[in-house]
Amino acid sequence: MEMFPPLYALVRRPFTTMSIWSCGLLLVILLSGGGASSASNYLIGLGSYDITGPAADVNMMGYANIEQIASGVHFRLRARAFIVAESQSQGNRVVFVNLDACMASQIVTIKVFERLKARYGNLYNEQNVAISGIHTHAGPGGYLQYLVYIVTSLGFVRQSFDVIVDGIEKSIIQAHENLRPGSISVNGGELLDAGVNRSPSAYLNNPAAERSKYKYDVDKEMTLIKFVDDDWGPVGSFNWFATHGTSMSRTNSLISGDNKGAAARFMEDWFAKKFFNEGFERIYSNLSGTVSIPRRVSSIVSNLHEQRKELMELASTFQSSPGRPATRMSSVARRVRSALRQVDRPQFVSAFCQSNCGDVSPNVRGAFCIDTGLPCDFNHSTCNGKNELCYGRGPGYPDEFESTRIIGERQFRKAVELFNEASEQLKGKIGYKHMYVDFSNLEVTISKAGGRTETVKTCPAAMGFAFAAGTTDGPGAFDFKQGDDKGNAFWKLVRNLLKAPGKEQCNCQQPKPILLDD
Repeated sequence: MEMFPPLYALVRRPFTTMSIWSCGLLLVILLSGGGASSASNYLIGLGSYDITGPAADVNMMGYANIEQIASGVHFRLRARAFIVAESQSQGNRVVFVNLDACMASQIVTIKVFERLKARYGNLYNEQNVAISGIHTHAGPGGYLQYLVYIVTSLGFVRQSFDVIVDGIEKSIIQAHENLRPGSISVNGGELLDAGVNRSPSAYLNNPAAERSKYKYDVDKEMTLIKFVDDDWGPVGSFNWFATHGTSMSRTNSLISGDNKGAAARFMEDWFAKKFFNEGFERIYSNLSGTVSIPRRVSSIVSNLHEQRKELMELASTFQSSPGRPATRMSSVARRVRSALRQVDRPQFVSAFCQSNCGDVSPNVRGAFCIDTGLPCDFNHSTCNGKNELCYGRGPGYPDEFESTRIIGERQFRKAVELFNEASEQLKGKIGYKHMYVDFSNLEVTISKAGGRTETVKTCPAAMGFAFAAGTTDGPGAFDFKQGDDKGNAFWKLVRNLLKAPGKEQCNCQQPKPILLDD
């Protein structure tokens, strides 16, 4: 089953704003207003490092399927880091690291901060560094510290842990060493065909007045941040969009960044190809005054015979070790070498970050029974009463690799559109805010009929019977069902042998029947 989705709100609904990380990072990076800033008022630095980890004999993180053991690589995983700093020596700075992993973890974060402190002192710390995962379910597990997260990996896996910590640290080091003056722009738009609600019946339990506030039953908004170096031009971007990393199923055994990891690869390759073509077109244009090739005299340089003298001068400038130039560098040679200098430009880094993905599935064709091919039961996602037979289908069904490519490509194409059209420049001071929140003891004020309000409290964590049923992206086992608000006697007996929940906890969690108490 898909065991570890993000935390849900008290009622499951789409958000019109971005997720906690998303909102926080926009606040963290740049506080708009507060005086004008020049394009060079910020230092920006980007970095990227491999975090693929052990590719065999390690349980994968996400579906909690003990049989899902890695046996190879679909494509490699990366940590991508972005630093924004004020240009003054004592100015604020923030770091955002996006991982091709299911999630970060407290123990990973603690170890990363230990290393950063040893290297940079207090420059980077828990206050100004955010680490987030794309929620792929196809990465190595065993790197978290809590039992429930590592039970299917049969404990802590040091290799998984070390490669993620190393990759985060080295991506931040790269970004720090690449800090250069630059500007930042933001853009946003709707992407309609890369995510659907995998629990539409649960969404319909929200009051009609609540649902009427939103255009869709999931968040369809993509928000993109574009980074531009003052000298080199665009050097990277990251965006937030809500869709689960579950295009690859619970039976997949190849390490993969799923659809968001694929989208990042697509965008980085797109920019590299775009730059390569444009860079060499500029060379041809400098030599001939045109980028066209009117005659097939040479596939490299047009108008070869008309520029023979100048090209001979150019050829004489190339050295053969230990020889020396025969003549002074001509103006054409200077232009060529100036263009070729572009190979020294900063590496283009693009991250596709996770937003409020809750019940947002990339399996956009819907959920069907694998035995009959008919749609699953609408309310409980079962097939003849069994949840194990109900699976969501991606756009490339039955090929999940194709589904991964398609959903990744849809995000990539939208990101390119937003990237090319990003014109709203962010200005202002850099700030950040970090806090710890005890979600087991929060007071929440809710509206009641007649304009009244009521203050209620949250409870300590507990997993319900419906949780064990998983989702249509990754069904659970046995006879659990989604939407179960009663439970059954056998599993209650098993639960009580482990830990029987107290009366206060049962009342607080009602109407959810508790399967596993905190």
